[in-house]
Amino acid sequence: MKISSFIITLLVISLSMSVLADDYSSMALKVPTLEDLSGLEDDLSYSFYHERCHDVEGIIYRKVKEWVYKDPTLAPSLLRLQYHDCVVRGCDASILLDHEGSEKSSNASKSLRGFEVIDDIKAEIEKKCPKTVSCADILTAVARDATVLAGGPYWMIPYGRKDGRVSLANEAAIVPKGSESVTKLIEFFQSKGLNVIDLVVLSGAHTIGRATCESVQHRLYDYKGTKKPDPSLDPKYLNYLRRKCRWASENVYLDGETPDTFDTQYYHNLKKNMGLLSTDQLLYSDSRTKPIANGLSFESLLFKNQFGVSMVKLSSILDYTSQDDGEIRVDCKYVNH
Repeated sequence: MKISSFIITLLVISLSMSVLADDYSSMALKVPTLEDLSGLEDDLSYSFYHERCHDVEGIIYRKVKEWVYKDPTLAPSLLRLQYHDCVVRGCDASILLDHEGSEKSSNASKSLRGFEVIDDIKAEIEKKCPKTVSCADILTAVARDATVLAGGPYWMIPYGRKDGRVSLANEAAIVPKGSESVTKLIEFFQSKGLNVIDLVVLSGAHTIGRATCESVQHRLYDYKGTKKPDPSLDPKYLNYLRRKCRWASENVYLDGETPDTFDTQYYHNLKKNMGLLSTDQLLYSDSRTKPIANGLSFESLLFKNQFGVSMVKLSSILDYTSQDDGEIRVDCKYVNH
C-alpha cells in the first residue's frame, strides 16, 4: 500500500467527520488509535490475568479454533454474540443467561448462535482457574479470536469485566434490526460511546456471515408499503435474493461476493447497490457515512486496523450498575447461588 494513498484516505475520513451536522459536532475529527483508548485502563487492564490465570487467552484461542474449524460459520456468529451483549447493559455476558424472560429468549436474539462454544470454554477454564475468569471476558476474547480465524485482524484486549446478574428480554429490543435510518444508528452508537466511524467500521463485520431472509423480505416485495421492491437494490442482486429467500426462515450471505473472507468487499458491494440490509446500503447514500465507507473500500489495512480499535471500544462498554453488582459466574448460563 502506498503511504500517500493511506494519508489521503485518512484525510477523507477526517473530512467526512468535519461536515457532520451540528448535532454531532462533539465527535472527534480524527481516526482514533489504541493510544486514544488508554483511559479504559481505569476500569480494565491488559495484564489482569497475567498472574490470576496466565494461559487464559491460549485456552480460549485453542477452543475457538477447534470449534471454528469444525464449523466455519460459527466465526461471524461469535462476533455477533459479542455485539448483542455489549449494546445491552454493557459487556456483562447478560446475553448468555438462560432463563425465562432473559435477553437470550427475546425475539431479537432468536437467530444468535455459538452459546455452546462459550459453555465449552468456560468449563475448560474452570478446571484450570476456578472462579477467576468472567464469562464477559471470555466472550470478548472469543469474538477477537473468531475474527482472526476468519482472516480478520488481531487486537489486544483489556480484561476485568464482571458478569451481570440481570438479563431482560424487553431490553434486547433496542438492538438495531437492519431497517433503521442512519440518523437512528448514529444516535444509537453515540448512546454507547461510539461514533460514526465506529458505526461504519463495525458494519464492515458484515463482510462475513449470514442474515435471515426474514430481515430482508420487506426490501424484496413490499418496501415501505409500496408492494414493490426497494428501488435501490441492483436488479440482478434483487433476482438473486428472491431466489435465495423464498422462505423467511432461510439464510443469505451478508456479502454475496466473498462471504467467507474478512475483507473490504462489503464496502465495494455498497457501491454496486448490493448491501443486504437496508442499514448496510444506507451507509452509502448518507453524506455522513458515505465518505468513510468509500475510503475504507480502498484501504484493507486501514479497515482492519480500525476494526480492532472499534472492537476494543465496543468491548469496553460497561454499565456500572452491572459491574458494581457483578460476579464471576461458575456457569455462564446461570447466576451464582
